[in-house]
Amino acid sequence: MTTKLTPINRPAGLADQVHQTLREYLGSRVLRPGQPLQEATLALRLGVSRTPVREALARLLSEGLIAGEGRSFMVPILSDADVDEIYQLRGILEPAALAWVAQSAYQPNALQEMELAFAQAKAAHANSDADAFREANARFHQSWQGLITNQRLVRAIELYAGHVRYLRVLTLGGDPARKATLSGMKKIHAALRRRDPTSAERVMREHLEAARKFLRRELDEIERETRVDGSADAKALP
Repeated sequence: MTTKLTPINRPAGLADQVHQTLREYLGSRVLRPGQPLQEATLALRLGVSRTPVREALARLLSEGLIAGEGRSFMVPILSDADVDEIYQLRGILEPAALAWVAQSAYQPNALQEMELAFAQAKAAHANSDADAFREANARFHQSWQGLITNQRLVRAIELYAGHVRYLRVLTLGGDPARKATLSGMKKIHAALRRRDPTSAERVMREHLEAARKFLRRELDEIERETRVDGSADAKALP
């Protein structure tokens, strides 16, 4: 009787660990806009094989946190024009979408997911857990966007969803940015609870303007640090 040989499983969760590490490096600016992400180099620096690095890079690409050029990857470069275009589009769509949700016939318990995400964001901020805060913030926005029944509007918002995820990685690592974000989340939730479309549109515009302000600061800081270092590629992984 022939005994079947089965493949030996690699350590569970190794690709998840690499993914998490690279996300942290993006958020802490160890990996900077314009920096190439080479599979072999990352594997060597992180002390792992190329397979979990390849899986992690594919996941980061699908999340919109890195850019792909053929078979290579890089940290996205956002010019002033890119930022302006993204926030012009957000400023058109999201305040109108939130106002529409505020006056729609959703059930009271539809806001429970928002309340939970907001509570998780507050807890993450209290623990200085930037990554958990980003995830809670993303769930908060996904929950109110889930109440939009106009699927064309949903698809329009999803067009720049990858960029927004990357912007959260850049901006929500600092205490002032998280405080401002919590304030905006609280106002957004309150406007929906009151079913007040005018207030909803206004607070979303304020929320986006605050986010844009912190993003500008981060990008300016990255540019200054890059000039000091001489090149965005000069800073190697630890």
